[in-house]
Amino acid sequence: MGPVNWLAVILAAAIAVAVGIVWHGPVFRTGQQLFPGDSRPTGNYALVLVVMLISSIMLGHNFARIGPETLGAKPWLYFMQSGGIAIAFVIPAVWLTYLRKGAAFSERLIESGFWLAVYLAMGATFWALG
Repeated sequence: MGPVNWLAVILAAAIAVAVGIVWHGPVFRTGQQLFPGDSRPTGNYALVLVVMLISSIMLGHNFARIGPETLGAKPWLYFMQSGGIAIAFVIPAVWLTYLRKGAAFSERLIESGFWLAVYLAMGATFWALG
């Protein structure tokens, strides 16, 4: 197992929050906060950053387990692993939760696309800093 790239972990989490700000702001203008609840934006974004940091730490550990030699020879694994986790675990959970809430099909697509974009952005960060 190689060492965890902690710089990539922190930067990937920050980039994931930035993707969320853009995704739910200028791109889709959903009118929702990234994380509803508190009216203070800093509180919301801090909580979102913690959630993204947990995901990023998991990805960093995953890439460390794969090892730098393998990732150097097969760089597409960054995107396969990060996108695969989003497609196999995160998106089905989001899809089923929004389905149970009675959300529209378009809202489920937007939210699922958001999580795929976030995980691929985190994978790209690890690839760029790998």
